[in-house]
Amino acid sequence: MEIYPLTILYDESCPLCKLEIDNLRARNQAGQLRFIDVSAPDYDVSLCQVAKADLMRIIHALRADGQLVHGMEVFRLAYEAVGLGWITVASGWPLLKPVFDWIYPHIANNRGRLSEVFTGSVFRLVALLALRRSQTCKTGVCAQLDKKDA
Repeated sequence: MEIYPLTILYDESCPLCKLEIDNLRARNQAGQLRFIDVSAPDYDVSLCQVAKADLMRIIHALRADGQLVHGMEVFRLAYEAVGLGWITVASGWPLLKPVFDWIYPHIANNRGRLSEVFTGSVFRLVALLALRRSQTCKTGVCAQLDKKDA
């Protein structure tokens, strides 16, 4: 039963979803993940036997063996593929798996509000870091920041 490459079906119109996929895409050095935006006008609905509304509501993925997975299982497999399986390993433990699997749909159903809060915080942090970097260039020559200052 081949898992990879794993084709992730996601909603790019959701800022929080896009941020997560951009993170995975940047770490996908081995090419174990493929990404399909189900919100795109040219999305092929015949790709899998799931209604587009369901794909837009909860993340899904197609394993290489054709098995369809959704919710937290997608994140467990995706993070494992990019070498970050340690982040999601607890979500697969027998006692915790039902809790994480129960929580994820609630997060997905409220992702609009979470996107506003979370992405706003991320953008503020990025702006602050950019400001700090720009202040090192006041004399017209940019100094190299130490890693601890970045």
